[in-house]
Amino acid sequence: MRVLDFLIRNHFFDFPMTEIARESNVSYNSIVTFFDDFIKSGILVKTRKVGKSDYYKMNLDNPIVIKLIQLDWSLVEKGVLGEEDTSMQSIEPRQLTPI
Repeated sequence: MRVLDFLIRNHFFDFPMTEIARESNVSYNSIVTFFDDFIKSGILVKTRKVGKSDYYKMNLDNPIVIKLIQLDWSLVEKGVLGEEDTSMQSIEPRQLTPI
């Protein structure tokens, strides 16, 4: 989920697997287990090779990817995936009433 979230939010850019792992806060070994499935299903496409690194990005020609991006944006608009709510961070514990 974190990998998809990172790729959706950066769908115009391409990245090597190592950077996708780092920016998604997912281990490289975890990404390796499903990355080929993303490529085979057409969610990701290889864009170029720089040195030994292959670069990948979301396949904007894939209808599934388009729906994922639309879903992400609709959830952001509704505040479901907005920034973390920090309103509770300013409340001191003694101000909270027990249930």
